[in-house]
Amino acid sequence: MRASQPRNVVTNPSLSPISLPTFNRHDFGPDFIWGTATAAYQIEGAVDRDGRTPCVWDTFSRQKGKIKTGETADIACEFYDRYESDLLIHKELGLTAFRFSLSWSRILPNGVGPLHGGRINEAGLAFYDRLIDHCLALGITPWITLYHWDLPQALETKGGWPNRKIVDWFADFADVCTKAFGHKVKHWIILNEPLAFSILGYFTGQHAPGRRSFRNLLPVIHHTTLAQAEGGRVVRRNVANAHVGTTFSCSPVDPFTPGDQAAAGRVDALMNRLFIEPALGLGYPTKELPFLAGIAKKVAKPGDMEQLAFDFDFIGLQHYFRAVVEQSYFMPYLWAKDVSPLRRSVPTITEMGWEVYPESMYRVIKQFGQYEGIKKMYITESGAAFYDTVQNGEVNDKARVKYHQNYLQNVLRAKQEGFPVDGYFAWTFLDNFEWAEGYRPRFGLVYVDFRTQQRIVKASGRWFQQLLTDHSFVNQ
Repeated sequence: MRASQPRNVVTNPSLSPISLPTFNRHDFGPDFIWGTATAAYQIEGAVDRDGRTPCVWDTFSRQKGKIKTGETADIACEFYDRYESDLLIHKELGLTAFRFSLSWSRILPNGVGPLHGGRINEAGLAFYDRLIDHCLALGITPWITLYHWDLPQALETKGGWPNRKIVDWFADFADVCTKAFGHKVKHWIILNEPLAFSILGYFTGQHAPGRRSFRNLLPVIHHTTLAQAEGGRVVRRNVANAHVGTTFSCSPVDPFTPGDQAAAGRVDALMNRLFIEPALGLGYPTKELPFLAGIAKKVAKPGDMEQLAFDFDFIGLQHYFRAVVEQSYFMPYLWAKDVSPLRRSVPTITEMGWEVYPESMYRVIKQFGQYEGIKKMYITESGAAFYDTVQNGEVNDKARVKYHQNYLQNVLRAKQEGFPVDGYFAWTFLDNFEWAEGYRPRFGLVYVDFRTQQRIVKASGRWFQQLLTDHSFVNQ
């Protein structure tokens, strides 16, 4: 899930006047993947059961003021206990791929495996084994994300991502997971949005572990990029016929005025290029962001720069909104700041304060699709939070339906122009714990009453069901 921005806007759930797209599922082709995306910490609950130990988000959420609503994910959606019935809903909606992450501390309670003096928690492996088997029994293809922000607290205590040893610790985790599940699961995602957990976790402190220091920034970026490539190598080594990729948060970046073009270039280098270009063998974007040159000078060890590249089978694009920026002398290193949707009089703003701008989906696909070396792309996250209400036992989330309709129309536009985009994973399946925002923002296709754990399929879920299961259905 994309990291949040301050909620300093008033949500307007109505969409701007726009002609609705006309398409059906067949327009995307027979091999197009339709699924949802989730994350272990946001849905599982059961944080202290069957040998799981705390992760950084358990610690962070217990610190006063860190979660806007004062909540924790101790219970979340109870997916740990309800996965069988939940996946029946997933199947009913016609969604044939389920993206989920593995809780690192549920599998390796000390953060490390036997190679580094730790132990494997067999109960943790058994849970994911049951989950995978249930997916397969229902005809749902499992897509595993190895790391979705939940670093074991035991490793954060040892320094976390700023510690060079994290590369070996992560490779160890990837080795354990791929050896356990690689005979059943062929689709592997290494990291979820490295920009978010590195910048928000270790520079601005808005997300776990809540550290704020420029001193952390370059080591975290470099170790994350090394781990991204090394994780890919582990999957390739251990999983026969692996389909391995990694995901990036991405947004087209526009200057607020013509004079803000250089600022937009710097923000683009940070938001869109920082982690993909090293993976492609292009190195860090030091021309636009000179401070990144400090990685080679002060952080990297001999041979590191050659280890950043990995030949991924695909990349995942996680897109929600565009960025509009202007020059700012109050933001060190970047010298730019965001221009809020309210200031720009944007007609459609989500509960997170994000602009709804469907064409931005087309633009990010086109931008990333122009890189040599990218073979295939999937939209591994896209969605919107609106103020959902239950009326007469139903959730009529028309704004979310329109969001997915219009963003999918732009996926189709890019695909028809020849860009290799071959799947769409809606964020998200169930309403869940939205990190520092708590439970208030709802992105799900399925409504969750967090007091009773009742599930209600929203109108957006039923729209996907009609699109995917009614062969005569044309969205119009």
